[in-house]
Amino acid sequence: MINGIVSTIGQKCRRCYSCIRECPANAIKVMGGQAVVQPERCISCGHCVKVCSQHAKEIESDLERVINSLLPSGRAAAIIAPSFPAAFPDEYDKIPTALRKAGFSLVTETAFGADLISGLYEDLFESRGEKTIISSPCPAVYNYIEKYYSDLVPNLARIVSPMIAMGRYLKKYVDKDLKVVFIGPCVAKKSEILDEEVQGAIDAVLTFTELKELFEKTDTDPASLEDSFFDPPVANQGKSFSLAGGLLKTSGISGDILAKEVIVVEGKNNVEEIIKDIADNKIKSKFVDILFCEGCINGPGIGSDLNLYSKREKVIDYIEENILHLDKKVWMSDIYNSRDINLNREFTAKSQKRPMPSEDKIKEILARTNKHTIGDELNCGACGYHSCREYAISIAKGLAEEDMCLPYLIETLEQAYRDLKDTQDQLQSAEKLASIGQLAAGVAHEINNPLGTIMLYSSMLQRALSKTACAGQNSEDLQMIIDEANRCKGIVANLLNFARQGKLKISEVSIVNILNDIVRAAGLKPENSQVNISINDESNSRKIKGDSDQLRQVLMNIINNACEACQETDKKEVNIRVSNDERNVVIEVKDTGCGIPEDNFKKLFTPFFTTKKMGKGTGLGLAISYGIIKMHRGDIKVKSVVNEGTIFTIKFPLELTLKNVMVN
Repeated sequence: MINGIVSTIGQKCRRCYSCIRECPANAIKVMGGQAVVQPERCISCGHCVKVCSQHAKEIESDLERVINSLLPSGRAAAIIAPSFPAAFPDEYDKIPTALRKAGFSLVTETAFGADLISGLYEDLFESRGEKTIISSPCPAVYNYIEKYYSDLVPNLARIVSPMIAMGRYLKKYVDKDLKVVFIGPCVAKKSEILDEEVQGAIDAVLTFTELKELFEKTDTDPASLEDSFFDPPVANQGKSFSLAGGLLKTSGISGDILAKEVIVVEGKNNVEEIIKDIADNKIKSKFVDILFCEGCINGPGIGSDLNLYSKREKVIDYIEENILHLDKKVWMSDIYNSRDINLNREFTAKSQKRPMPSEDKIKEILARTNKHTIGDELNCGACGYHSCREYAISIAKGLAEEDMCLPYLIETLEQAYRDLKDTQDQLQSAEKLASIGQLAAGVAHEINNPLGTIMLYSSMLQRALSKTACAGQNSEDLQMIIDEANRCKGIVANLLNFARQGKLKISEVSIVNILNDIVRAAGLKPENSQVNISINDESNSRKIKGDSDQLRQVLMNIINNACEACQETDKKEVNIRVSNDERNVVIEVKDTGCGIPEDNFKKLFTPFFTTKKMGKGTGLGLAISYGIIKMHRGDIKVKSVVNEGTIFTIKFPLELTLKNVMVN
């Protein structure tokens, strides 16, 4: 990607999104987690540089070219912005000397360029028409208008900035081959010198921060040098140009707070508001003087830790000290002799506005981050945008990524954590069941043989006793032995069923048909006579692929358990709901029974765990059901409240793709 005036240092960007929040042009796009400046959209205001606590933004620098090429030529002129006392508060009177020592052959004030254009602003103000005139010395302002409010381009004063005026003056009256270097607090000046309308007037731009680096690299210590004055031409009121309202002061335009025809605006937020109001025809004033920063003294390249008011005070101190040395006659002569310099320019619409997405598209994007209603929109600003809606619009315009929403990411992480915990629990359960299954298979095998012998000889003995006079009680006792042995046989069969690594006999199965058969059979049992069992089919009788017999066993276990849970309660209802989503058939079995204590949840699918009375259950039904469900790549979940009821939710995939299946 081609870098612009401001770019991102990838390895330093830490996803804080402060720059996105600060950028008035929405010129920063998050790409792969990095806040990347889009050169074509950037207005070079530099506010992203000021707010980046990680120092992940860098400004295109002319420093090496100035040191290695322009200074060695011996024809390099430094024109310094009138805000320099704010950057060098303790040695501003020594800066001219320091610049000469660093290698500049001519050192002048850009403020004289401000004096040159002041007359044009005065004339423009006097001849103003119906439309509001917008001052044009600040390149960040006119960049913003050209790119995002192109309908206001005709409102811009077609006058060059003080920097361009001074560059043209020096090249016309001092040396046409002079290499002019502007030094100031403004990042946007670096973009201004590339503008075709003014190219050639200035050869390089350094910020005050870069100037301090230049002093270090040239072993120049301003504090150790003597005071000196700038080379002529000497500036007059243009020295105040860096302060809010300085243009009015220099041009002799009244800036009285009660004068409705003139507005002075400074600061990013105020600039955004005033430009929007002008575009919406809400402003009646005839002239608006705008600076993107709080005066140039607070520009991103000022390189000073002083607060705004201390900076302002230093600039005023410098003006008061040096304005006395001005020879008004010489100054007026210099201004008059400069009357042939072209100080006009044009501005061009370069619209970067992207089409507003449709309302449906905005809602769709909001929904993807779980914002389905206005109440879901937190507008927390964590993504760098002022509102969730603004964020969604930026996504639709291709300026943002969906993983920038912090609340959504937290919710996603929490859900992922819950899913991981469920998976871990299931894995632990599966490992436990596998171990128990291996043990059960061995135990069942060992028990089956002696159990068969017991049943065989008990039956033989019963038949033999029936032919003798000793039958009676002895025959009943033998029958009990046979019955209990049969019960043991059933338990062993269930153990083998639980432990087996059997194959599934796959066919198309109607879950609703199976449920109807089970409910019909359950209703015939005397113990279920008072239980109301209902089926609600919302799946349009969708069929699934599975083993019909095993699925029947699962559903029979769940429904029988639900009916048994209702036998001790006043309200006896079992409601079965069948639905489906894109991938699964979902069976929900809800009862109004006694409920399950939370402590028992983790034991439910463990073999031999049961809360039923002795002889009423083996504790293998749910364990076997769990194994069958997992063999079908399904899932089972339980919710229960003691004395209120239980809900079993079972999911079976509509399509079953398994290895080692036996197709019917």
